[in-house]
Amino acid sequence: MIEKGNMTNAEYIAVLQAELKKSDRKIANLETKNEKLEIENECLKRDNHIYLEALILSKHKTYGKSSEKTECDGQQSFFNEAEAEYAEKSEEPVSKTVKGYTRKNPKTKRDEIIRNIETEIIECTIPENEQVCERCKAHMRVIGKKYVREEVELIPAKLVVKKYYSLTYSCKKCERKNKPVFLHGLVPAPVLPHSLASASTVSWVIYQKYVNAVPLYRQEKDWERLGYALSRTTMANWIIRCSEDYFSKLVIRFIEEMLKEIILHIDETYVRVLKEQGVSPNSKQYMWVYRTGKHCKRQIVIYEYNKSRSGDVPKEFLGDYDGYVHTDGYAGYNKLTKVTHCNCWAHLRRKFHEAIVVDSEDSIAKTARDFCDRLFAIEAELDECTTEERFNQRLTQEKPVFEAFWSWAEKVAPTVLPKTQLGKAFDYAFKRREYLGNYFLDGDCVISNNAAENAIRPFTVGRKNWLFSDTPKGAEASAAIYSIVETAKANGLDVFKYFELLLTVLPSMDFLTNPDILDELMPWNESVQKICKTL
Repeated sequence: MIEKGNMTNAEYIAVLQAELKKSDRKIANLETKNEKLEIENECLKRDNHIYLEALILSKHKTYGKSSEKTECDGQQSFFNEAEAEYAEKSEEPVSKTVKGYTRKNPKTKRDEIIRNIETEIIECTIPENEQVCERCKAHMRVIGKKYVREEVELIPAKLVVKKYYSLTYSCKKCERKNKPVFLHGLVPAPVLPHSLASASTVSWVIYQKYVNAVPLYRQEKDWERLGYALSRTTMANWIIRCSEDYFSKLVIRFIEEMLKEIILHIDETYVRVLKEQGVSPNSKQYMWVYRTGKHCKRQIVIYEYNKSRSGDVPKEFLGDYDGYVHTDGYAGYNKLTKVTHCNCWAHLRRKFHEAIVVDSEDSIAKTARDFCDRLFAIEAELDECTTEERFNQRLTQEKPVFEAFWSWAEKVAPTVLPKTQLGKAFDYAFKRREYLGNYFLDGDCVISNNAAENAIRPFTVGRKNWLFSDTPKGAEASAAIYSIVETAKANGLDVFKYFELLLTVLPSMDFLTNPDILDELMPWNESVQKICKTL
């Protein structure tokens, strides 16, 4: 309290007013600081929330379920409430009456899994000298047999060394005239000159490595057990030589056929190549995959190794291609200016699924996922339709759901923090809004890029076992072989049989000067289908 002392009333009031102004300034400063602190606190809360989401999502990816399947949690989607409450009567299981009782599903799962295996009947008998009646000692005879059990027996592989001799023929009549004439027996061309490699051994090495993901150092032990000291270096040389001499030429033919289709899928994944020039051994290179659409006439899958992830890679690969291309949201694909882009709803759904992972109570994320699930459910129902039927039904059934999603998203997205998982999901969606709707343009387009992801998955599984390629040649050989493996599988072929056929026929074919004869070995060729069709 300021004392008045000898001050006049006017002086005292002036001093009080000055002090009051100082107090007001202090209060204003404190309020400003308080506002700043509150803003900083909100920012810290928001950042903490974002970092916490990232931590939860990281832990989920490391330790949680990898499946993104929608779980039944008691909450019904507002889209399928009627469907959830109603279901047509399910079909009754097949019944068969056997001597007074009814047995359901007489054909068991065991019968199905062994139906393609050769069957051998083993009859268990009594030694002839013991086939004597215990009562009258007369000789007994067979009156029937009783089924006891069945089992599958493995007959281990064995190796056979095949030595080829060419028989020499001569003309005796010409010999007597001192004008000998000789003919030599025709010998099949070797897979690799001056090598022990055969079509079956090379095909088995390829099958084990590129289908079963068994690295060469493990195969080395298996060959040793069979009595063949086959080193991993020799196997690697077989793979690279066969890829350069045969498989790369076949893949070129695949690519020519692929680019005739109007719908493609593209994806990419990393691979380490240790001896790639101009890049660090620890850097990532990339394996690109291209495949034809689900409803295309030709089912073709192509792998291409490249040290870059630039969008120039698919641009160069596709050239003047101007069809529909399904991809994920990677910005590099924007360099494909001649194509019609179709983005993937499965990737968008995954973004909303991740938002649910970090906050299981987030109703906005669940609603967004419900929209995606409804679109996928309709797509599944249209799978067997013709192209025209699928096109029309999408416009009738899916387009209203599609438009409802964007109408809803425009209202709720502004209320979501932009850097949260949910905010990122909406940002991802709005940036790709046009491309996410392009699958309505053609009945043979699809709602997702799962075809490319499924095609690249065998490579990623194999990568976990062999970890890296030593040289670019090895990566290119792997790309060519994976192309043939996945194309064969997509056309219903037994991969081992197909490689064995290729390596039996190609060494004797003049495909370098007459590449059109490779059409005889395309996976969809009728003769190839008969020889190599899976059981």
